[in-house]
Amino acid sequence: MLKSEALREQANHELGQAKAVAEKAQADNREMTAEEFGTYRKHFEAAAQLNEQRKTAINDEGVLSQAKALADELGIGGGDLDAQGQVTTTPGAPLRGKSLGAEVIASAEFKAMMSQFSGGRVPETSKVHSAPIGFKALITGAADASAGVFLTPEQTGILEMLGRRPLTIRDLISVRRTASDAVEFVRQVSHTNAAAPVPEATTAAAGAAAGPGGYKPEGAWTFERATATVKTIAEWVPATKRALADVAQLEGLINDELIADLAEAEELQVLAGDGTGENLTGIFNTSGIQALDAGAATLDVFAAIRRAQRLVRTNGRSVANAVLLNPVEAEIIDNARENGTTGAFLGGGPFGAVQRTVWGVPIVESEGVPEGSALIGDFSKAVLWDREQANVTFTDSHSDFFVRNLVAILAEERVAFAVTRPSAFVEVTF
Repeated sequence: MLKSEALREQANHELGQAKAVAEKAQADNREMTAEEFGTYRKHFEAAAQLNEQRKTAINDEGVLSQAKALADELGIGGGDLDAQGQVTTTPGAPLRGKSLGAEVIASAEFKAMMSQFSGGRVPETSKVHSAPIGFKALITGAADASAGVFLTPEQTGILEMLGRRPLTIRDLISVRRTASDAVEFVRQVSHTNAAAPVPEATTAAAGAAAGPGGYKPEGAWTFERATATVKTIAEWVPATKRALADVAQLEGLINDELIADLAEAEELQVLAGDGTGENLTGIFNTSGIQALDAGAATLDVFAAIRRAQRLVRTNGRSVANAVLLNPVEAEIIDNARENGTTGAFLGGGPFGAVQRTVWGVPIVESEGVPEGSALIGDFSKAVLWDREQANVTFTDSHSDFFVRNLVAILAEERVAFAVTRPSAFVEVTF
């Protein structure tokens, strides 16, 4: 039995196993359980993989058949090939050449060379040499119309995707869950601290007109209610049902890439969303964050970051836990040296520790930060609420996809975001 036939039988067996699981649930008039669906998927994917192997085997068998035909045409031993595709010759088998083999054997140069050996047998110790033989065509492995048709590309299994930028913001900010479409929180707007030493009362009379009476000062706090609305971040791509069925890894690849696209969009929204329409209001566009123009203040990058840390502390009443930099500014800090470019590195240099800090605060790189800017702050004061975590769904109910055997693959997530204390952040421009 040919290998392709054996693989076909194995694939049919696996497909039958998957079908039996589905038909059992259908006969019971119910959905498949999680365990049944896992079994169904295992057999279905096994059938798909065996089918891919069957296609490869069919291709290999076709190449072997063509090689045998070529051997027959060249007249070498009847054109038999062993299991490894090596030519085997049958003693006394007639030589039947039509193209290259025929030209060589029928040429006067070949006949003249062989005439010196009796019986057409060449002794092992003999030196064989003939006059040059001319050919009308050259067999070459580079041409598809020649021997190149027998070359089968090797499938390495390597799939090299375009690179993605590292995502860092979700690991810095606070992440919570919500079951509502809107999230409310209370934010203190002002605080008057009137606490002071109080003298002992000297009279029992009530009221300020009665003189010193040991009255305590009154403080003042004001609050406001803020709301963060849940927004949807989504993306979809079309695919054919045949592609999803024939390429086992395609579905997982699409899922992973769509989820990664959502994560990139989410990070940009958290940092720079403008708050209009369905956009989140990102940190850079949140009203109330502090701003520091390093150029106007004649501060270099190090002095500007240090001042921003002080502003977070004195105005934001918080402690900065990260310095968020564009890779360009991060490189400037890494390359800073004493006396310009000739002295020792100010930081760890090329062999320094992995964790980089400036003024004791960790440096975090993000391409979402505009070049020439930095964001210093207490990132626990920025909160992302997950309403619906990233998920992927399939449907053929889009447009005319049902009749065209197409499916829409949709990835979406629903999140809300807000900066609970804007003054805990400082945007620095260099």
